[in-house]
Amino acid sequence: MKPLKRARRSLLVAHVSISVSWLGLTIGLLTLGITAFATGDPATAQAATRAMQIFGDWLVVPVALAALLSGLVLSLGTPWGLARHRWVWTKFWLTLVATGLSVFSLRPGLSEAAERGTADIDLVIAPSVATATYLFMTAISVLKPWGPTRRGRRLRVSARSVKAVDERSLRRTA
Repeated sequence: MKPLKRARRSLLVAHVSISVSWLGLTIGLLTLGITAFATGDPATAQAATRAMQIFGDWLVVPVALAALLSGLVLSLGTPWGLARHRWVWTKFWLTLVATGLSVFSLRPGLSEAAERGTADIDLVIAPSVATATYLFMTAISVLKPWGPTRRGRRLRVSARSVKAVDERSLRRTA
């Protein structure tokens, strides 16, 4: 296998692994948020919010940034491109928004909940929306809907034109 192909495949495996980790982390946060919100036991609520803060302090930001960075590098280093297909472009913007919300909203909310020792409904809603978003991004990664963007169509037409010119010039010289 060629080194470039091996590198792309390795990056793809890393990106998928990181993205699945982000989904699993969010499901874990959702489970802890539901537990903290629904329990009548203050000790259980406090334990759940502290566990959520540990996830937030140690995992949420690095995993979100790694998913964003690996997806960006992967899109720029493969034929899919970043802005050639609507599904890639959609995933990029959803990942960017989710990363921003994780860093600037979720993490501070987890810290506040851990200080209080209780969770409000926001710590159930945020991971619920994040889980739905990550499942949607997974679905469009597999299904690849919507076709190329305007830029993708232009690049495709331009590539066909160059290929047609190359094939005609080969026939003339042969």
